[in-house]
Amino acid sequence: MALPATVKLVEVGPRDGLQNEKQSVDTATKIELIARLGAAGLRAIEAASFVSPKWVPQMADAAAVLTGIARRSGVSYPVLTPNLQGFEAALAAGAEEVAVFAAASESFSQRNINCSIAESLARFDPVMHGARMAGVKVRGYVSCVLGCPYEGDIAPAAVAAVAAKLYEMGCYEVTLGDTIGTGTPLKTQRMLGAVLEHLPVERVAGHYHDTYGMAVANIYASLQMGVATFDSSVAGLGGCPYAKGASGNVATEDVVYLLQGMDIDCGVDLDQLLACSAWISGVLGRRPASRVGQARCSSAPA
Repeated sequence: MALPATVKLVEVGPRDGLQNEKQSVDTATKIELIARLGAAGLRAIEAASFVSPKWVPQMADAAAVLTGIARRSGVSYPVLTPNLQGFEAALAAGAEEVAVFAAASESFSQRNINCSIAESLARFDPVMHGARMAGVKVRGYVSCVLGCPYEGDIAPAAVAAVAAKLYEMGCYEVTLGDTIGTGTPLKTQRMLGAVLEHLPVERVAGHYHDTYGMAVANIYASLQMGVATFDSSVAGLGGCPYAKGASGNVATEDVVYLLQGMDIDCGVDLDQLLACSAWISGVLGRRPASRVGQARCSSAPA
């Protein structure tokens, strides 16, 4: 299959990235981060997560963030809503797109949300119904598609079954998450091959963590399969909770560098993105986790 001419990047730093930060990040900083990402050309920016602050205290200000951003024309600001209560709160704050998540691993589902995969999917029924009534788009996440911290390798057919169910329920797009970052290009293509038997390629996205340094390679392998939507996080925000000290989300800068080097349009200004990366990293008191950011810093004149 020919490589896509254009790619959509879904920036997850303000939600999936910051929610893993131990230090508190104030609302104004989150709003400014979203604004800077939009100015750099990102057209899909995951803004917040409407979950219990008891479990994810960093997202306690989700409503304030979503109501506080200055929305750009042509930019979507999806938010995570794992249940009806979260969906209703998001709707009240003006959400126009939400996301739900399930796992491809029974063990992960039980330990992460205390229910089976089937039970987790059933919990989404009222969310899907509410979204249809409100005209809100729903995106689906599948975690552990290339490995589980409890079960090890996950069968591609198991991933395909969950992805197909989310698509059947009404998710306009299903993003496949390598939660622990153990995937390799061949495993990625085998998994995608199984999923693409059930979903159109234009409804599939990749969400690859960089724990073992394979995320960019897995994105390239996915491009070869025709996938043209990928999640990424500015400055590589978001660690991997299952591998102490390891990186989590692939850095948006690294993905943009790859795409630009292949003449694939993603609509992002790399220089502006790097400036945003340096800024948020400075706020958090560390260097950017992105390879491109580190290379540009080390090559800058003294």
